Amino acid sequence: MALETLRGRFRQYRFPALNAQPDAPQSQDEHLLHQALVVEHQQQLRDGYQEGFKRGLEEGQSEGLQQGLRQGSEQGMSEGLRKGYTDGSLAAQKEGQQQFALAAAPLNRIAGQVNDYLSTIQRKQRDDLLQLVEKVTRQVIRCELALQPTQLLSIIEEALSALPSVPESLQVMLSSEEFERIHNVAPEKVSEWGLTPSTTLQSGECRIVTETSELDVGCEHRLDQCMTAIKDTLNPEQKDA
Repeated sequence: MALETLRGRFRQYRFPALNAQPDAPQSQDEHLLHQALVVEHQQQLRDGYQEGFKRGLEEGQSEGLQQGLRQGSEQGMSEGLRKGYTDGSLAAQKEGQQQFALAAAPLNRIAGQVNDYLSTIQRKQRDDLLQLVEKVTRQVIRCELALQPTQLLSIIEEALSALPSVPESLQVMLSSEEFERIHNVAPEKVSEWGLTPSTTLQSGECRIVTETSELDVGCEHRLDQCMTAIKDTLNPEQKDA
C-alpha cells in the first residue's frame, strides 16, 4: 500500500512534549459558573428527593386507604352477616314460640277440660265405690247381729276392759231388737251390765254410760271410723286440704 493512500485514511498523532506545562488556572467567571452548576445540581437533588418523598407518601396513603377500606368492608360485612344471622335466629325463635303458644292454646284448654272431666269421673267412681262398700258393710253387720247377737256382747266387753277402772254405776243402752235377742240368749248379762233398751238407737248401736262418761261403741261409730280411713286412702288430696 502506498504511503499517500495511508495518509488519506489516517490522522497523525502527536505525543505531548515531556516538558509541557499544566493548564492555566480557571478564570473567576468559570469558577462561579462551576459553583452555580454545583448548587443547581444539589437543588435538583433536593427537589427530586422531596418530590419522590411526597409522591411515595401520597401513593402509600392512597394504597393504605384502599386496603383499609377493603379490609374494613370485608370485616364489616362478615360482622354484619354474623350479627344479622344471630338477631334473625333469635327473632325467628321468639316469633315461632309465640306462634306455637297461640296454636297450642286451644289444645291446652281442651287438655285441661279433659283432665277435669277425668278427675270428676275418678272422684265419682271413688264416691260410688265408698257408698257401695258402706252399704254392703251395713248389710253384713245387720245380718251378723241378727244371726249371732252375742257378737255385740264381745264389743261391749272389749270397751269395758279398756276403761281405767271398773265404774260403780254402769248402764249399757241397746236398740230394742238387740236387747230382746241378747235377753233370750244371755239373760245373765242383762243384770250384770245393766243392759237397757232404747227406742232411739238403731240396730248395731250401743252406748256405755257411767257416772263420769258416755262411750259410743256401736257398729255405726266403728263403721264411720273405717270409712274415714278408706276415704283418706283413696282421696289423699282431700285429707291434705
